[in-house]
Amino acid sequence: MHIFINEKPADIVIEEEKTIGDVLAGIDAWLTGSENRISGLRINDESICLSTMTKAFEQSLEHIDSLNITVSTWDSLAVEALLDSQEALLCYAAGSFDDKARIKEAWEESAAASFLSEHIPDIFALLTKTLSGEGNAAEMTQVLDERIRECTDTSSETRTLGKLIPSLAKRLEELPLDIQTAQDRKVAETVSIFSLTVDKLFRIIRMLRIQDVSVMENVAIDNQPFSVCIEEFTALLGEFLAAYEGKDVVLLGDLAEYELSPRLLKLYTAMGNIML
Repeated sequence: MHIFINEKPADIVIEEEKTIGDVLAGIDAWLTGSENRISGLRINDESICLSTMTKAFEQSLEHIDSLNITVSTWDSLAVEALLDSQEALLCYAAGSFDDKARIKEAWEESAAASFLSEHIPDIFALLTKTLSGEGNAAEMTQVLDERIRECTDTSSETRTLGKLIPSLAKRLEELPLDIQTAQDRKVAETVSIFSLTVDKLFRIIRMLRIQDVSVMENVAIDNQPFSVCIEEFTALLGEFLAAYEGKDVVLLGDLAEYELSPRLLKLYTAMGNIML
């Protein structure tokens, strides 16, 4: 049996593998940590669609002459899933009542929905809600546009994020005073803006790593590796959100002013240096 990966012969020796699923499981394990994914399969030059993929995994290798496996990068698969979902959303918005149910069902069974469910669950949940008539299709389209830009124009989205960071850091510094003066609405708004901004920050950091795995290796903040700084920031973020939910206002203010605000600025400065 001949095995190809992206149309090129693969140096893979079949030993104990008995089925196609066994072979793919081995390749998937090999890809682990590389941000690449198996995205397509041809058996004896016959393309296998998503609906028959599970059955194909069970096929014995005995009568298979060739296995052609397509491997794609995570970001390219994400863009494809987001664009396909955006198209479904546009059809849904323009469709009749009967069409909407059909479009929703077709999307739920699509490869795009499967990918989003596993890898971008927040977008999957929002799309499911919108295609159920509970969300705003126009607003959801804008959300998808932003996620697509993060994958395809990461530099511009990093600069966009940079315009928000200084003002957010200032709000974090002022949080203890806002708490003391009972400005509950502003406190809640600051926590919400901080949470959304950090989510975007982490998504962009992941995209930078996907696009260049070594990009973070030589970056340090206060003589610490970038990865260590991210771990510490993540731990502090968890404490911050727990303090907010537990109404521990003293800890909330201290973390915001003395830990998260300066670290947020340093993280973004480091990211800016990466983009240079």
